Amino acid sequence: MKVYLNRRSFLLAGTGLSATFVLPKNFSGSHKKSLLVFTKSSGFEHDVVKTIDGHPSLVDNAVTALGKKYGFEVMPSKDGRIFDSKEFHDFGAVLFYTSGYLTNVGKDGNPAMTPQGKKTLLDAINNGIGFVGIHASTDSFHTLPDPDDRSNRYIAHGEQSDPFIHMQGGEFIIHGSTPRLQAAKVIVNDPGFPGLEGVTSPVNYTQEWYSLKDFTPDLHVILTLDTHGMTGEPYQRPPYPVTWARMQGKGHVFYTAIGDRPEDWTDPFFLNLLAGGIRWTLGDVAASPSKNLVQVAPGYAVIPPRAGQER
Repeated sequence: MKVYLNRRSFLLAGTGLSATFVLPKNFSGSHKKSLLVFTKSSGFEHDVVKTIDGHPSLVDNAVTALGKKYGFEVMPSKDGRIFDSKEFHDFGAVLFYTSGYLTNVGKDGNPAMTPQGKKTLLDAINNGIGFVGIHASTDSFHTLPDPDDRSNRYIAHGEQSDPFIHMQGGEFIIHGSTPRLQAAKVIVNDPGFPGLEGVTSPVNYTQEWYSLKDFTPDLHVILTLDTHGMTGEPYQRPPYPVTWARMQGKGHVFYTAIGDRPEDWTDPFFLNLLAGGIRWTLGDVAASPSKNLVQVAPGYAVIPPRAGQER
């Protein structure tokens, strides 16, 4: 089923911030079988989430195809007011490919989340709604203050991290720029995770690799990035997690840093991994999110040097 929702899909109540969300007539909203795909870009807007002339993005189309294949409904939206609607609670899980402070309108001009909407999201995950984060979702809700020089991103905030970051499991610092894309080896730490059946470790993969920090201590790491031989300050650190799962209360949380390139959205390795993560958050497949962060990535807490500060 292909459904695309934008700001016109909302009927504003008066002049206030409240909104009534109108689900498509052919959307059943079965709690365990429906996924909200949220792609608002308050910060940088990646090409794969851009909609042109009202047509669905690459992300929307690819996730909708996965839904058809595995039997879950997909509803894309860029309107942050959905989290204030009663219909939000009809979804079994939510997928974020987002950036920036989503409580600001920001660069894409789509309606922002409200502070209450952010709280509603976090409470819903804690109470059992699943969460899938892709690539730039770790570039959302940076721990404040987030100054123009981004110096705060090189500080480990731990328990003082923004609640969204703590829920998701990590925060974006920076990625390489020369080159932006690099081929690297990805270590498969859990070959039994849904979607990784038959995959041999390591996997050679080209990506705009995010350098990440403030990993939530209870992560079940699925993939780590082998930084040996990589170019640039962001990767002058030991191997660190780039895909993981964890529990937030009753909610299943899955994140992967892969997904920057248009080519990713037709790549079998990535799509199988993503499908496994989505299905796990919806409760369709089983996986054990046992804590293994220290065992598989003992150097996870190392912060890379800033530009011009190579070790």
